[in-house]
Amino acid sequence: MTVLDAQQLIDKLGHDLGAFLDKRNITEPLLVGVRTGGVWIAEQMQSILKSKEELGVLDITFYRDDFSRAGIQPTVKPSHLPLNITDRHIVLIDDVLYTGRTVRAALNEIFDYGRPASVSLAILVERNGRELPVQADVVGTRLSLDAAQHVQLSGPHPIVLEIVD
Repeated sequence: MTVLDAQQLIDKLGHDLGAFLDKRNITEPLLVGVRTGGVWIAEQMQSILKSKEELGVLDITFYRDDFSRAGIQPTVKPSHLPLNITDRHIVLIDDVLYTGRTVRAALNEIFDYGRPASVSLAILVERNGRELPVQADVVGTRLSLDAAQHVQLSGPHPIVLEIVD
């Protein structure tokens, strides 16, 4: 097991996200975290970026393409986005980008709420193993891991990031 410096990666992600938004002249993005780890990171991004916007939260359980195969009843918590996201610039935030399936599910849910002006993707850890053509706009770190290795995030206070064999 390897422990990474989660706070350092979060700070880097926040700095890089701020620069990304400035470059695109996006001044009031709607930050949306994917439950659970993405919400913890989104809360910190909100603080780093000094955003006064309400934080959006997505629970993509029902949007997953493997939902019917999941077997046991999953725990589903409500999603929360502002009523009108049409023409808003959204920053979708998650902890790990692996296969791309979580991001696909999150995009499906976002578009059920409306048609945003743009959706950018900020990821704490991007790892190899993509199954869908999904690429993050801003990344805390990129890792090349064996198939048996997993990135595990626990938190929220403190956020701990581990690579588990």
